[in-house]
Amino acid sequence: MSFELFLFYFFAAITVGAAACVISVRNPVHAAMFLVLTFFSTACIWMLLEAEFLAITLVLVYVGAVMVLFLFVVMMLDVNVEPLREGFVKYLPWGAAVGVLMFIEMAFLITQRYFQSENFPAPAASGPEYSNTEALGVLLYDQFLFQFEVAAVILLVAIVAAIALTMRRRPETKYQKPHQQIDVSKSDRLRVVQMPSEKR
Repeated sequence: MSFELFLFYFFAAITVGAAACVISVRNPVHAAMFLVLTFFSTACIWMLLEAEFLAITLVLVYVGAVMVLFLFVVMMLDVNVEPLREGFVKYLPWGAAVGVLMFIEMAFLITQRYFQSENFPAPAASGPEYSNTEALGVLLYDQFLFQFEVAAVILLVAIVAAIALTMRRRPETKYQKPHQQIDVSKSDRLRVVQMPSEKR
């Protein structure tokens, strides 16, 4: 077994174990920390695949920004997860069925002759002038441009829907009216009272 293969199995085991802990631990903060470990181990696997740009993006965007925001929200809101776990047993058969189905699909793909390594030879070693960021850009904006634009439209629709749901008018919410705040005069907000001075 080569050292690279050992590192792959090592980080893959950490990724699977941390992902299992994400859905099994009771504390949301601990689950978020295990998710950070999952992302970091996945980034290490991408580094082994010479996808440095994707690895750094995963660490910077998800670990450095999204998970910090998630931890901030979880710790500020102090969500009570006990009512959320009451229906866990009710959905356990469906979750187990989905897990078994995914395991069968992965086993089918791994054991098929078509997907063996001899049918997919290893790519040629890249030289020092090779840039995987440039190669990724060429694939996204040339070969898969239509799929990239479809994904962008879907994300745009999701953003618009999130804004529409957030900005909807609620009768119990108090709103500020900037035009009324600007259209005021001194006499509306200030009253000068004259009082005689006291002599001792």
